[in-house]
Parts: sequence; structure tokens; C-alpha cells
Amino acid sequence: MRNAVTKTQVGPLEQVRRRRRVGVASAGVGKGGVKDGKQIRRELSADDQRLLTQIMASEEDFIDSPAFYEPEAEQKIYEEVEDPPKPDTSWYHPVMDDLSSTTRNRTVKSAQQVILSGAQEKILFHQFNYARHRVWKVQQDVWNSPSKKPLPEQAEELLRWFRRADQIRVQIAETNLALVLAMAKRTRMSEVDFADLVSEGNMALLRAVDKFDAGRGYKFSTYACRAILKAFSRQGMKLSKYRQRFPTDFDPKLERSNFVETKRATFEKDAAEEVKRIVLENRADLTDVERTVIEHRFGLESGEQDKPMTLEQVGQIIGVTKERVRQIQNKAMEKIRLELESSFMGIRKPEDENQPALGPDGQPLPPQQQHSPSGGIDAHALQALLMN
Repeated sequence: MRNAVTKTQVGPLEQVRRRRRVGVASAGVGKGGVKDGKQIRRELSADDQRLLTQIMASEEDFIDSPAFYEPEAEQKIYEEVEDPPKPDTSWYHPVMDDLSSTTRNRTVKSAQQVILSGAQEKILFHQFNYARHRVWKVQQDVWNSPSKKPLPEQAEELLRWFRRADQIRVQIAETNLALVLAMAKRTRMSEVDFADLVSEGNMALLRAVDKFDAGRGYKFSTYACRAILKAFSRQGMKLSKYRQRFPTDFDPKLERSNFVETKRATFEKDAAEEVKRIVLENRADLTDVERTVIEHRFGLESGEQDKPMTLEQVGQIIGVTKERVRQIQNKAMEKIRLELESSFMGIRKPEDENQPALGPDGQPLPPQQQHSPSGGIDAHALQALLMN
């Protein structure tokens, strides 16, 4: 039994092709909404289409097992076993004080705590990985087909198995939430905020669910404890490095309440969203080539698994040198900058180029803001917003 299916390396061109061809392939349906005597499947909703795009963006991982290839495997894994008990998570409020009279005394001990046996854990993980295996199998069929697009029945099968896997993943994680809290309280670090510690532990728990191999005979709690402790250690190391760079007294609560930093972060976030809208809605009158370069260079339409492309990779897609890509990028960014300063920041470029740029109130900008050709935001700041 192998631990996990090896993922194939996918180049930048193939990443772009997959994102653009996720649409469902035509099944050759005739008039009247009936094909070969069968009713046509429903049209995918917008949410289903987005989820299908996410599923097809990257190859599914799963822990393989010989049981997946036995006759009637699906029936044996899902129907011929006793369903493990589901957890009660009504008690879970790790970082807030619940003052209501009905739940004030409701704790992990008072709630119906579920502790799975080794056999019950094996059932859940077999069901979880079999669902991921079915997603992977349909992905391979789609990518090996001439159209590279899922047929309607394949799209429905992908969505059904992906949602089943996600449901079981959540069930396993919720069953072990108490483990994260117990370990966070036991290894609590005075310099690390408790909420951050719990958050890191929960993320480590989800990663452990994805990687755990129940066929080896170990309890999941043993594997998850090690993963959670490693996550706590990484969080402590991050904070230690921060304090080495900024050796003054550091209070996370005070830092989070810093008004200036909060306002700056909010402005940068809003500006970054405005820049992306300008590109995606093409309000800066970019050419098709300019839009392609900007979208790929800064990953504006990339899935979570993809990274922004280099100049050379974008050049391979549009068939030009990386230096030409740089020139196209600079020209497009100048257009975006002018539109951003005009629509979002209210900065207007005067008719006379020798005059200073004007702010929203019609008055000249201060000298420290007269540093770019258009009198507002410079190229480095715009690039940072695009990558935000």
C-alpha cells in the first residue's frame, strides 16, 4: 500500500489551460431536453461552477488502499459498516466568554464527547480517502479526454465525491477539537496569544487529517498530537524572530489596537481590491495582451495552488521575450496607476506637465507626494498592491 498518489508536475501553460477549460463539455443533447430517452441533468449553479473550477485546478491527493480496488468497494466502505458517532460541537467557544445562562456551564465534559475507537477511525478515514480517490479518478479521465473538459455526468460526480470527502474531513476534525484545546492549554506560551495558538492548532489538525494513513494501525490522536506540537513550535519561532528584529517590549494586544497601522492596512486592502477591479473590469482600457500579462504576472485569476508567473513564463504563453513582457507590463501599470489615482484617490493630473498634481480638493499635492509621473503613487507601491 502506498502512502499517497504522486502528483504530476504541471507547467505554467498547462495551469492556464486547465483554468480556462473547466467548463462542462457538451453532451450532444437533442431537442425537448431529453437525450437517449433520459432526462437532461440540471445546469450547474454559479457556486457549483466555482467549486468545479477549484477541483479541476489541481490534482487530488489521497491515501491509497487495496480496499479501493475490490469489487463493490463503494458498498463495502459506506454501506456495510456501522456509522461512527458524530461529535457535538456546541461547547466549542475557545476564545470568547459565553455569558448566556443556557450555555454558561456547558463544557467539553458536560457535552456529549465522542471518542472514536481505532476501528471507527479506520472506517472514517477509509471513507474520506475513497471519496478523494474517486475525485482523482474522474480528474484523470477528464484530463485524458480529447476535450479536457468534464461531461455533465462527470461534473456531477466530481462535485458529489468532493463534497462527501469534505463532509467527512470536517467530521474527523470536529471530533478532535478538544485535543487542540487541551494541548494549547498544556503548552500555552506567555508570549503567544491563545487565539493564535488555537488557530495554528486547528490548521495543523486539518493537515493531519489529509495526511494520516489509518492502514498503519496507529491512533489518529497520536499522529495529530505531533503535528499540533510542531505547529505550536513554528508559531513560537516566528514570534521569537519577530522579537529579535524588534527587541523592545512587545504586546500583541496593543499592536492589534494600533490605530495608524490599522487604518493603513485598511487603506492598502481597499486600494488592492480597487486595482484588481480595474484590471478585471478593464476600466483602464488595457489591450488583450496587456491584460494577459498583468493577470499572469500577478496571479489575479490564479487558484490557491498556483503562483504568479515570471516574465519568462508569461513570455512563453504570449510568444515574446521576457524583456518585451517587461515593457508591456510597465505600459499597462502606467494605465492602471492613472485610473487608480483618478477614481480611487481623487488625484488629477494637470494639463500643464510643469505644474504639480492636484489632490481631491483641487489643491497641489505636498512635495513628498510629487514623486511619480502622475503625481500620486509610484511603480513600486502599485506593484505591491497588485501582489497584495
